[in-house]
Amino acid sequence: MMASITSELLFFLPFILLALLTFYTTTVAKCHGAHRWRPTKKKRPNLPPGAPGWPLVGETFGYLRPHPATSVGRFMEQHVARYGKIYRSSLFGERTVVSADAGLNRYILQNEGRLFECSYPRSIGGILGKWSMLVLVGDAHREMRAISLNFLSSVRLRAVLLPEVERHTLLVLRSWPPADGAFSAQHEAKKFTFNLMAKNIMSMDPGEEETERLRLEYITFMKGVVSAPLNFPGTAYWKALKSRASILGVIERKMEDRLEKMSKENSSVEEDDLLGWALKQSNLSKEQILDLLLSLLFAGHETSSMALALAIFFLEGCPKAVQELREEHLEIARRQRLRGASKLSWEDYKEMVFTQCVINETLRLGNVVRFLHRKVIRDVHYNGYDIPRGWKILPVLAAVHLDSSLYEDPNQFNPWRWKSNAPSSFMPYGGGPRLCAGSELAKLEMAIFLHHLVLNFRWELAEPDRAFVYPFVDFPKGLPIRVQRIAGEHSVLTESTAT
Repeated sequence: MMASITSELLFFLPFILLALLTFYTTTVAKCHGAHRWRPTKKKRPNLPPGAPGWPLVGETFGYLRPHPATSVGRFMEQHVARYGKIYRSSLFGERTVVSADAGLNRYILQNEGRLFECSYPRSIGGILGKWSMLVLVGDAHREMRAISLNFLSSVRLRAVLLPEVERHTLLVLRSWPPADGAFSAQHEAKKFTFNLMAKNIMSMDPGEEETERLRLEYITFMKGVVSAPLNFPGTAYWKALKSRASILGVIERKMEDRLEKMSKENSSVEEDDLLGWALKQSNLSKEQILDLLLSLLFAGHETSSMALALAIFFLEGCPKAVQELREEHLEIARRQRLRGASKLSWEDYKEMVFTQCVINETLRLGNVVRFLHRKVIRDVHYNGYDIPRGWKILPVLAAVHLDSSLYEDPNQFNPWRWKSNAPSSFMPYGGGPRLCAGSELAKLEMAIFLHHLVLNFRWELAEPDRAFVYPFVDFPKGLPIRVQRIAGEHSVLTESTAT
């Protein structure tokens, strides 16, 4: 029991220190004239119900307590039951409104820049960089997002990215042991998405020594993204900053090599990647390009890999869904062979109707992106409540996706629910002006991977595991699975991956 308490305290220690640091800095700011809510003499603000919790740390402990990814956790359940879907709290030393309300969440996302503004913890900005799309606001964010959207246009998805996704899928699946050997599906999903993004961002090939070094640095880097910003030797944040410097060093060398190639007379630079796109199609500074590439490597790898691991997990527990999925992809493979094609086409992808149902249900139930960080920049009146300017507000997407008033049996994996149109409450990629620029690529990755997975393998859990929130979604054991290859005319695991 004592060991359990000690380990829990160690888990929360960085967040306790962050809460104290945030409380101190915000208190000093207020003492020097920072804006605060000043109710008029005529009317006091009608704040949402709630409680501030403990001094300094507020309710941070409860909010961050690990819980299964397919639930909202005891903290949210108790607070929604007691206060309703909109309540106030104190998290990380900040006065905060928490929203489990679908209407308010949509209102927040649609009014980005007018009433609300992106406001992530300082540790995220310190790790990803001040020019990261995740932390930028206003015109700077719009410029960075426009570059990303152009690079991920529907034309590029069809002509460039679909073949790349299929090639990287087969590279991973062909490396799997034929039988008996257990391995981590989560690790394989991360390897797949990382190699894909490294190739399309900087033309780095999978398996090369430099690519592997970058991937290992990235693992250390990720551990610091959600840590307290305590920059002294030994802390996760300090290690992440060291890894950030190493990763940026690789990107910078790639940039210098590319610029040298481009400067040579009559040179022809063949790499069609985001680095080349940013150098040729934008007026971004060197620092801006470095942060852009680093943040997109983060955004394009971490969430997509976890969504894919969750799909493998949910499908393993739903044989009926695997069977319908396999039938859909067998039909696509038959049509592919009839026309003499060896690779998937965009038309094949668009025929993956039930696959999209599986993807939607995975995103709804797994909730890789559980909540968003926003700040109120103008006094807001919503549904009878006053939300003062300067407060933080957290739209909790997971709470809406697991709401029994919106989804029947919300804790059950049921991809058939998506055979009707997706409700407006479904927002796995956010919404409004900050809708995830890579959402279409993420769905393409999952669909192509599932296509080859169900045609070539049966799989089962090697030992029990389930996804938890820590606060990122993660499988404690790495989702160990065993696979059995399916022999047949549709197997492509023995073919060459050469392009």
